[in-house]
Amino acid sequence: MIRCFRSLLLPLLACAAFAAEPADWLLSARWLAPMDASGGLIENGAVAIRGDSILATGSRAGLSRRFAPKHTLHRPDAILMPGLVNTHTHAPMSLFRGIADDMRLQEWLEKFIFPAEARNVTPGFVRAGARLAALEMMLGGTTTFTDMYYFEEEIAAVTKAAGLRGVLGQTVIGFPVSDAKTPADALLRAEAFLKRYAGDPLIVPAVAPHALYTNSDETLRSCRALANRYKAPLLIHLSETRRENEDIQARRGKSPAAVLDELGLFEGRTLGAHGVWLDDGDIAILKRRGAGIAHCPSSNMKLASGVAPVLKLLAAGIPVGLGPDGPAGSNNDFNMFEEMDLAAKLAKVTNGDPRALPARTAVEMATIGGARALGMERLIGSLEAGKRADLIFVQTSAPHAVPVYNVYSQLVYALKASDVSDVMVNGRWLVRARTPRTLNTAAVLSGAREYQRRILASLRQ
Repeated sequence: MIRCFRSLLLPLLACAAFAAEPADWLLSARWLAPMDASGGLIENGAVAIRGDSILATGSRAGLSRRFAPKHTLHRPDAILMPGLVNTHTHAPMSLFRGIADDMRLQEWLEKFIFPAEARNVTPGFVRAGARLAALEMMLGGTTTFTDMYYFEEEIAAVTKAAGLRGVLGQTVIGFPVSDAKTPADALLRAEAFLKRYAGDPLIVPAVAPHALYTNSDETLRSCRALANRYKAPLLIHLSETRRENEDIQARRGKSPAAVLDELGLFEGRTLGAHGVWLDDGDIAILKRRGAGIAHCPSSNMKLASGVAPVLKLLAAGIPVGLGPDGPAGSNNDFNMFEEMDLAAKLAKVTNGDPRALPARTAVEMATIGGARALGMERLIGSLEAGKRADLIFVQTSAPHAVPVYNVYSQLVYALKASDVSDVMVNGRWLVRARTPRTLNTAAVLSGAREYQRRILASLRQ
């Protein structure tokens, strides 16, 4: 009888094992926050991965039965969630961190940043600054970042080597800068960049006219035409300061958004950074044109630029992501957990309502909302079958993380960038147990300190 039972059981077990789907990884945690349309959490949840993509999400028990993974990783005190999407920054400016603080944007730009850039920005500077930024971002759970700077091809090379995903915009600006003497030169560089990274698995090349007030109408039209020719996004600073709005209203009788719309700048995929001084008419334009907004609460607060009408933008259905801006005065880090926290609190205090912008909405803005703002929601921003395997584990074992009653509240109001333990992008581990695997921390920091000495010497000239 026993022999008969065994003879029947063994073939059944063999069939069951044979039927299990192959996977490279089965990742699991105490909570899975997929940030998908269901809006729910999965306790003891898991994600199955093959290659660069997600095969399935669900319960750990269910996926363990369904898949035969080559590797497993279980974090019993962690939240497993999509990687954070940074929708606006200037990565190489990490080397100018703290160079000038506590002043107005125009003074900061004209007296400190533009002169410091003119004396220091080279391909080597950009590489060193991008490495420092990439190291900080990956350790803090950012898996995709959106950049506007010079020598963007150098940033792309660093981004790929680090394993991060980047929406990278070659800057076009109306005066001589380190990588282009004229806007025409900058446009040629931008086109070469678009060609070089077309179809790249990690890099989305973009065109990045700095702003309306730093470019001619002709240059802005050329930027839009170039972006559309290559089906690329366009990144631009938009209505960031009161001065910008008032100057353009005085000269042209219209808001910056209305002028840009008249120029056709929104006729294609567009991400506007800041949007602090957008009015109802501007919001209607952005809605009609399908543009996204990068909300930068730390930067807007630190520079006293104002408070973006985030609740109105969200109510209008405009996709809004979060960004730290540049780490050289407008903000001093790349901490997306800080941006989630400040976005929620800023909305509450300015609207006089503690219910404004709840924690889950802040997490959405840092994940799937940022992906929508970039037009990449089919690829990233949530953990769903078919999307790229861009995800993070966030530990809940530190004193400031215990106890956990509400996962979204914990992420926004209690947890820190330093609680991120593991980071995967495109199915590749960038960080394991708080240890970077694609960048040499000591070398990155040594290079940054060497540039600090050079920058200080240049400012004494």
